Amino acid sequence: MKVFSGIRPTGEIHIGNYLGAIKQWIALQQKHECIFCIVDWHAITTPYNTKKIQKYIQEVAVTYLAAGVNPKKSILFVQSQVKEHVELAWLLGTIMPVGELSRMTQYKEKSQTLKESVGAGLLNYPILMAADILLYQTDIVPVGRDQVQHVELSKEAARRFNQKFGKTFKFPEAYIPEIGAKIMSLQNPVKKMSKTDNPKGCIGLFDRPEIIQERMMAAVTDPGKEIKYDPNRKPGISNLLTIYSLFSKESIKSLEKQFQNKGYAEFKKSLTELLIRSLEPFRKAEKEFSKEKIKRILNSGAEKARKIAQPTIIQARKKMGLS
Repeated sequence: MKVFSGIRPTGEIHIGNYLGAIKQWIALQQKHECIFCIVDWHAITTPYNTKKIQKYIQEVAVTYLAAGVNPKKSILFVQSQVKEHVELAWLLGTIMPVGELSRMTQYKEKSQTLKESVGAGLLNYPILMAADILLYQTDIVPVGRDQVQHVELSKEAARRFNQKFGKTFKFPEAYIPEIGAKIMSLQNPVKKMSKTDNPKGCIGLFDRPEIIQERMMAAVTDPGKEIKYDPNRKPGISNLLTIYSLFSKESIKSLEKQFQNKGYAEFKKSLTELLIRSLEPFRKAEKEFSKEKIKRILNSGAEKARKIAQPTIIQARKKMGLS
């Protein structure tokens, strides 16, 4: 089966991105044909820093490699290096209703924030994501829960195209981890972890140990002292238990027993030490992977991606009567 996923290069990647997406890629690449993309065209749909985007692309590539994405097993590339993505997005855009796009949660939320400055790119974001996925005849799309709606729209785009022009695309399915699909902010545990919303609520994969310690010890918990998983009644400690479980590979039940009759401070101290150890490979990789090496890996990946993408575009154009 084919697997496709990608991350926007919009700034330092945090542990929520890693646990919700990248971590699950490593197991998938052992059994499936995996295509992992740095989606820079998606990144420019909202305001961004033109001087920093190349730096962010490098950081995402280092993150993929440090996490265990193997260029010999998986295809790793930058979205804008494979022009077939935007060509298919345009073709799909001719059959997708504007009303359906305007009802997408991401568009509604971000357009309220951006107001008059919102661009057509944000409205068409789900079409580009559908093109990303359908271009490679993808079977599985590893995503967090907040992205399931986009995978469903990709499936709808495939259904509409196949119905109108003849069978061309597979119907992709979202792949969601049992736990960790949505890591919450350390400062506001009822909201998703986001550097944009609150940098102090995040821990970056390349953060120095002192930053990790500072942010973890300041993480919001709940009334009482019980280390108990209960997202509705105790969202703060439940979020920290989820993070601890995913990094330590211990069950939440086991952690509850381990920290029974112990306070939040002791739990946070232990989690801080775990995170510092677990993120050390990312800090090392940042120094070890040169720009030249990353460029070679990404260029090679783009070449492989184009070879898979081109037959799909040729077929879609023929079905639409364009060639």
